[in-house]
Amino acid sequence: MAKEKKITRKEDAILEAKRKAELMSMMSETTHKVGDVKHELLLSIKDLKLHFETVRGPVQAVDGVNFDLVTNKAVVVVGESGCGKSSLAKAILRLLPRNVAHYSGEVWLRDIETMGLSDEEYREDIRWVKISMVPQAAMNSLNPVLRVGDQVAEPMLVHYGMPKEEAMEQAAVMFRNVGVPVDFLTRYPFELSGGMRQRVAIAMALVTGPDLVILDEPTSALDVLTQANIFNLLKRIKANLETSFILITHDISTSSELADIVAVMYAGKIIEVSESHRFFSEPRHPYARALMASVPRLREREEPHFIEGKPPSLINPPTGCRFKDRCPNRFEKCEEEPPTVVFGDDWVACWLYEGQGE
Repeated sequence: MAKEKKITRKEDAILEAKRKAELMSMMSETTHKVGDVKHELLLSIKDLKLHFETVRGPVQAVDGVNFDLVTNKAVVVVGESGCGKSSLAKAILRLLPRNVAHYSGEVWLRDIETMGLSDEEYREDIRWVKISMVPQAAMNSLNPVLRVGDQVAEPMLVHYGMPKEEAMEQAAVMFRNVGVPVDFLTRYPFELSGGMRQRVAIAMALVTGPDLVILDEPTSALDVLTQANIFNLLKRIKANLETSFILITHDISTSSELADIVAVMYAGKIIEVSESHRFFSEPRHPYARALMASVPRLREREEPHFIEGKPPSLINPPTGCRFKDRCPNRFEKCEEEPPTVVFGDDWVACWLYEGQGE
C-alpha cells in the first residue's frame, strides 16, 4: 500500500513538473502577475541553528533564524560576506558538511516538518523535488565531463525514474524556457559562456517543478547586461508560475530587481524582515540603514558611507545585540538581547523600537 502511494506521488509530481514546464513555454514577457494572486504560507523557519566544529571552537553560522515565506513571493537575504547567508541555504536544504557541531530548529514546508524526515525521505520527497537550489558560482559547479543536457535531465531520472528519452525531452523544454538553444543539449560546460552556464544551472533547478528555489549569489561574476537578463528571466518565472524564491546576495542594488521581502542577516541572525518597497526607502535597523547608505547612487554627489569596524567572530559572538560595537545608536540596553518588534508584516530586532509596533 505504501509503495503504491509513493508511485502515485511520483506520478503526480511528474505531471506537475510537466505542467509548470508547459506554462513556462507559454509564459508572457510580463514581469508582473496579472489577475488574482493567492499567497499561502509555503515555508516557515523557526529557531534554525547550524554550528560548525573548527579547531578554534564551534562557528555559530546560523544562530536562531526565524522567518516565513508565502507562495509566489521572493525573499532576498542581504548582509556582509561571512554573516551566514550561504550557511542558511545549506541549513534549509540539509546540505550539511561533516564538521557539523549543532543542527536544530524547525523548517516547515507547507504542512511537512522537514527536520523530522529521515535522510532518505528528505532526498526522495523534498530536495530537488519541492525545494531546489542554484548554488554559489553555479556556472562553475556543472560537471565538466558531462554534457549539460544530461545534467539537466538527471533530476528527473533520479527522483522520478523517468525514461532517459522522456527526461531529455523535458530538459529540452527547460532549455527553451530559460533561453538556451536546444542544440546546446549535447555541449559540454566549457563550450558555453558564463551567462549560458548560469541559465543551464537555473534550468536544472526548475526542471522538477519545485515550489521553492534558493539562489545563492546567482549573478556573481557575470557582466551587468547578463545580470539584467538573468533577473528578467527570474521575474518572468515568478510572475507566470507559483514559484517562490530565496535570493541570497550581498549586492543590494541588484537584489531590488526580484525582492518582494528583504531579510537582513548579521552575525548569524536575521535582524530585520520588511516589505521591499518600504525597506529600500526606509530601513529600520541601524545595520540595515548602514547597508543602504553604503550603496553607490547615480546623480548623487555624496560619497557612499562605509560601516566602520569588522563583524564579530561567529566563534565567540558578543552577548546582546551583535551589531552594538559598530552601531552609532548604541546605548546601555544594547548589552541585552534585543526584542522583536512587529510592524504589520514587518519586524525588527532592535532596542530603538522598544514599546513601538503592535
